[in-house]
Amino acid sequence: MDKNTIIGFVLILGIIVGFSWFNRPTEEQLAAQKRYQDSVALVEFEKAQQKAVLEELENQKQFSENAFDSLTLENARNIFGDFAPSAVGNENFVSLENEKLKVTFSTKGGRVCEVELKQFTTFDSLPLILFNKDESAMEFTFLTANNRVVNTKNFFFEPIIEQTSSAEKLTMRLNAGDECYLDFVYELKENDYLLDFSIVPHNMESVLANINTIEMFWQSKLKQQEKGRKFESRYATLNYKFSADDVEKLSEMKDDSKQLTNKVKWIAFKDQFFSSILIAENDFISTSLESKVAGENTGYLKNYKADATIDFDPTGLKTTDFTFLFVPNKYKTLSEYDERFEDKDLQLKNLIPLGWTLFRWVNQYLIIPVFNFLEKYISNYGIIILLLTIFIKLIIFPFTYKSYISSAKMRVLKPQIDEINAKIPADKPMERQQATMKLYQRVGVSPMSGCLPMLFQMPILFAMFTFFPASIELRQQSFLWAQDLSSYDAILSWDVYIPLITPYFGNHISLFCLLMTITNIIYTKINMSSQAGMGDQMKMMKWMMYLMPLMFLFIFNDYASGLSYYYFISLLITIGQTYLIRLFVDEKKLLKKLEENKKKPVKKSGFMARLEEAQRQQQKAMREQMKKRK
Repeated sequence: MDKNTIIGFVLILGIIVGFSWFNRPTEEQLAAQKRYQDSVALVEFEKAQQKAVLEELENQKQFSENAFDSLTLENARNIFGDFAPSAVGNENFVSLENEKLKVTFSTKGGRVCEVELKQFTTFDSLPLILFNKDESAMEFTFLTANNRVVNTKNFFFEPIIEQTSSAEKLTMRLNAGDECYLDFVYELKENDYLLDFSIVPHNMESVLANINTIEMFWQSKLKQQEKGRKFESRYATLNYKFSADDVEKLSEMKDDSKQLTNKVKWIAFKDQFFSSILIAENDFISTSLESKVAGENTGYLKNYKADATIDFDPTGLKTTDFTFLFVPNKYKTLSEYDERFEDKDLQLKNLIPLGWTLFRWVNQYLIIPVFNFLEKYISNYGIIILLLTIFIKLIIFPFTYKSYISSAKMRVLKPQIDEINAKIPADKPMERQQATMKLYQRVGVSPMSGCLPMLFQMPILFAMFTFFPASIELRQQSFLWAQDLSSYDAILSWDVYIPLITPYFGNHISLFCLLMTITNIIYTKINMSSQAGMGDQMKMMKWMMYLMPLMFLFIFNDYASGLSYYYFISLLITIGQTYLIRLFVDEKKLLKKLEENKKKPVKKSGFMARLEEAQRQQQKAMREQMKKRK
């Protein structure tokens, strides 16, 4: 080993020793690290000890009516403090009930453990249970005065039921001895989807630590309640509303989670047609949300979790208040609760997915009011959809007529356009286009006049696309062969998994969807046959237009049959309107009128002027490119 190598190793060793010396922890850092390790070890020890005590107390239940001996009680007090006597008991169930809800509570944890919506059933005619005790959790974590962490799920509450003139009231009491107790107070009013919930401490100052927050954990597995799992899952979301902002949601298509630092007003575990909503009177301070997609054959759609910090006053001078809403996702119902809590700006009606802002306005101020008006007088929702479709077609008829007249003008000008194409060779497309635009300008025809009426119709078409799948009114309503207008109407089903077909099309064929597709192809043929001359590009577009109905067959096969039925009769009415307009439009007179326009002074529209200027600029650029190539 030469001298330079030895010097190199010595320097490296010196650097390592020096780095270790200068970066060694200080005495304060060592002490802090020891305290941290001790605290972690203490927490783990307390958890293990708490588990051991619970197991011991549970074993004693099986042999004696008196669950405690002096040793066990002392150990329990070390873990649970004054709550030790409530750490053992028997789980019992108590219910509150009105015309709309049956809410069942468990004495273990003092929580809501099951909710039934009495006026609804599942697709297979079973009682509609939003969740039961094995599919849900509601826990609160407290810090005691002796620095013990306790969770309400570990304790047995004493139920106290009261009946008032307008409500049933249940108090779940967690005793801490010497007239000290913590009450969970639930109140269910008559004919209401609302359950009031308050946490009320009594003489708990010496039992609980003097802190102003507690931790809440809420969980629920979302049951499959409808026939079409894929479609229902698409509309199942975990929604929440910031106190000073709009309603947001986690992803409905994949696992998702969010850590929210801003205050949250409410959290909703939402299905396609039903929601469990928890509203905090004083907001959730910090919130962690999680949504996980359940397996295909589990009977569940999603698994929702919410962890949150909430205000709490251990003196009892101020209660911690919540409101549960176990409610159908009906626009009218949620709007009524928004008005009821107008000062809180809940925006619960935004749980209904009615599309982007413009489409939502169309639904809110046109479609839904007309739909609600019709259902006051008509009980058959198939007839309601038919009348609603006729109403919409009457509204957009002026646009339809305008579009048809524009198409007719282009059609009667087709011979003159053919002459232009015959005079100007195909290798001069710009000159062809200029000559065609000049003809349109002379006769007073705008190529955009047929597109704009269609554009004005789009908000209504998209609004209807979002309205029907979100309408609980159609749920389990039958019409003709469709047993449920909110789900697909299968006329043929199979169980065999077919690659590419089953994942995207499904294992069934929906009849209304099939009829819509056939009608759409017929309408496309009628529409394309009336178009003015077809160049090569337009011929390609023609086949694309025929391909679109087949794509809709795959898209709508799983959708609500009410939506397919709407598009089916809408297309039928459109075909009827087309033939009716043809009876009243004389194309010879229309051509004569256009020829007369040639004699009038040409007045360029702003659009035509801009189009011609764009063409001139394009020709100029092309000439410059040709010069450069030469």
